[in-house]
Amino acid sequence: MRKRTVTPSDIGEIVRTARKNAELRQHELAGVAGVGLRFIVDLEAGKPTAQIGKVLQVLAALGCSVEIVPPPETDATAPVGIRDS
Repeated sequence: MRKRTVTPSDIGEIVRTARKNAELRQHELAGVAGVGLRFIVDLEAGKPTAQIGKVLQVLAALGCSVEIVPPPETDATAPVGIRDS
């Protein structure tokens, strides 16, 4: 089964839903996660240029987990981007 690619909008919706389920206001989540209110607003809106480190802080503060699955290896000796397609 192939995993679905998550978009910035998907992450924003996940954050918004988890925040509301935790009964937190945006400024409260910002304080708990150690980021600014504007960052939370932009993240929930699906801003595609959000800083990954801050996104991970917010997700961790909400108890979310992130899974990254590398592609299957075809030639372990070639650097990524140089392998034959």
